[in-house]
Amino acid sequence: MKAFARLIPLLAMFVLAALLAGIRLPPPARVAAAPALQLTAFPTPTPGPDGRILYVVQPGDTLWRISAVTGVSIDELRRLNNLTGEDVIREGQTLILGFGGPSEGPTQPAPAAPTLLPGITPTPTAGPGTGMICILLYEDVNGDAFRQEDEFSIPGGAVSVANRSGTVSLQAETEAGPPDPDVDPPRVCFPDLLEGEYTISVAIPDGYNPTTVLNATLELQAGDETFIDFGAQLSSEGLQAALPPEEGGRSPMLGIVGGVLILGGLGLAFYVLRGGGRGRG
Repeated sequence: MKAFARLIPLLAMFVLAALLAGIRLPPPARVAAAPALQLTAFPTPTPGPDGRILYVVQPGDTLWRISAVTGVSIDELRRLNNLTGEDVIREGQTLILGFGGPSEGPTQPAPAAPTLLPGITPTPTAGPGTGMICILLYEDVNGDAFRQEDEFSIPGGAVSVANRSGTVSLQAETEAGPPDPDVDPPRVCFPDLLEGEYTISVAIPDGYNPTTVLNATLELQAGDETFIDFGAQLSSEGLQAALPPEEGGRSPMLGIVGGVLILGGLGLAFYVLRGGGRGRG
């Protein structure tokens, strides 16, 4: 009995050893290392025809990576592309990185110069042409509304020239000319007027009555030199004012009337005296 009691611990150790030998523990799990982040290659951006530098978002791109490889700050990327802090870029999205000169395209050949025949020169493109308007206010002595060679200019008349659009409004005053039929009377001229429609009007001085219309409208063409005559005649008041006064301030007409009255008085006295002498005889 005592021997069996001694065998019990040995049997227990044997069973425990057998059990331990029959149990296979699984091998320790291998921990795989995390793969390194593979970043896509960054293409070198070039300006487009409009000068913009564009970039298409690649897989794995972030604003931080694009900023790191391009040198453009994240704030600048957001400003150029109207992005907020909550916006997320996506693959295939086109971003603006900046602006530069347009990319160089194929060189276009310069246009060939036109071939000119000998003795022929190219005509430059002409702009709006100009012309001139000249005005004469003459004294229409006979009142026939046509200027004669011995009818001269009237000084003191007001001349105005204006175009239809209102961009030209010019004024001048007429001058007296020399009393010589062989010398042209002085005209009021307006040179370098752009072609177009113009209105001309004349105001005659006091003491004259018009013998022609005092306004006209004409279409001025490039290179035109237009001459317009306006006539006026002295009024009765002007004629009286034009007569020179006699010495002492008397009018020559009054002297003539006085002489006639004196001669009439002398004739009447001679007739009376002659008639009285005949009666006494």
